[in-house]
Amino acid sequence: MITRLTIENLSLSRGERVLFDALSFAVSAGEAVALTGRNGAGKTSLLRAVAGFIRPAAGRIAFEGAAGELEPEDARAAGLHLLGHQDGLKPGRTAGEELRFQALWAGGDEASIAEAVKALQLEPLLGLEVRKLSAGQRRRTALARLIAAPRPLWLLDEPLAPLDADRRAGLGLLMERHLADGGLILAAVHDLLPIPARAIEIGGGA
Repeated sequence: MITRLTIENLSLSRGERVLFDALSFAVSAGEAVALTGRNGAGKTSLLRAVAGFIRPAAGRIAFEGAAGELEPEDARAAGLHLLGHQDGLKPGRTAGEELRFQALWAGGDEASIAEAVKALQLEPLLGLEVRKLSAGQRRRTALARLIAAPRPLWLLDEPLAPLDADRRAGLGLLMERHLADGGLILAAVHDLLPIPARAIEIGGGA
């Protein structure tokens, strides 16, 4: 289980442009960190680098557990969720089919799926095709996999964007519970998270 994420002297580039250079910080169990900065500053790219989809130009990304440093491949395979701008849902499946597929693939089970449905109030949506859901309903369906297949590190890219005030408050409660259980949250944001979080500004931008 991941108990600490360390970013050390990290540099990321997009083509010929350096997004940021020599970035260092850490996220520990029970902590939320909010990445702030202008559009194009590299917030999304940083999340993708932590998830292993982008190779840094320089620096180091390390994962630690209770017994010491973890192999990055193992930590990423079983220890984190990345929820990006796109919800990653197949439009032709029903919300229930998509949630079940993603949850079981990520290591969840029927009991955890039922818990996620209850937590995100998805019961009325389960029989609807994803293409017929509103943006907020799709986001709630995507968020459900965080509960349906529990993993310690949540990487969230603008998680609040399509949610109304009540749903944002509900997500805040889920985040609080995750942190209380020893989870970690790293989120790229424009809006403030509904929980206390340490802010780190990512430089650059266009």
